[in-house]
Amino acid sequence: MLSRTAENLFWLARYIERAEYLARTIEATLRATALPSAYIGTTNEWESALATAGAAQGFHARYETADERSVVEYLSFSPDNPSSIRSCIDSARLNSRSVRTALTGEMWDTINSGWIELQSAWSGRLRTRDQLTAFLRFVQEISLRFDGSAYRTMLRNDAYWFSRLGVHLERADNTARILDVKYHVLLPDKEHVGGPLDYYQWTAILRSVSALTAYRWVYRDTLKPWLIADLLILNDTLPRSLASCYGNLVRNLDRIGVAYGRQGPSQRHARGIRNRFEQSRMDDIFQRGLHEFIQEFLADNARLGDHIVTQYLS
Repeated sequence: MLSRTAENLFWLARYIERAEYLARTIEATLRATALPSAYIGTTNEWESALATAGAAQGFHARYETADERSVVEYLSFSPDNPSSIRSCIDSARLNSRSVRTALTGEMWDTINSGWIELQSAWSGRLRTRDQLTAFLRFVQEISLRFDGSAYRTMLRNDAYWFSRLGVHLERADNTARILDVKYHVLLPDKEHVGGPLDYYQWTAILRSVSALTAYRWVYRDTLKPWLIADLLILNDTLPRSLASCYGNLVRNLDRIGVAYGRQGPSQRHARGIRNRFEQSRMDDIFQRGLHEFIQEFLADNARLGDHIVTQYLS
């Protein structure tokens, strides 16, 4: 496969995954802001949404105050934000056109029809909560349809493996960021852990990664920070956990290595991170510091992306 084709498939999958993540982040923030102030306290949930999306710096260069209208506009439609939902879907379609013959008909139809609908039905400002909710569901459906059509219709060859690398690398980054924001942005210093604010923020986080039902099935307990962290970091049965993402990254990198007849730094780096998850326990992670653990992981995750680009995509 040409490196350019692999690169387009890799980034196509990342853009679609990122658009869904932003939609879930906005949806979780809407749920939080709909609660009475007695439950959510004085925190600015929209500021938290920007931090979770890694878009705070760019946002404040253009807006003074983080409120629902401005944050939704910036994260959803702003051309000034290269990671807005619209920008992600535009970039995904551009990448998919470049590799049209590597995609199945169902995958192309999902991207193209979603892009067309975005230009027409969702071209104006969302004026009501119902319109915003419908838009966020539309974005999530594009991602689910694309992921499902890839799983059901693609040959298990290097095109599929490079696409999966993009999905799981982006997904791991998103899960790690939302966990880090919880501990360092969402919960004010004056709040007691376990209070109503804490409970509803954790609920919002689990909803944003579709893990609230999974948590109840796995732990059958009230929401506890160390159990939620265990689910999102170490539990490889949850598709969005860091351990699950790296299990998939290692498998797909190994398949690419076998197909191309050689291993390299990306395989070794991914195995090292996966092995760290297999040998870690939440007690040790909390004792060392969850923020430090996540920051180290984010740096390692970015390095894996660099290794993949250097080894295969450049």
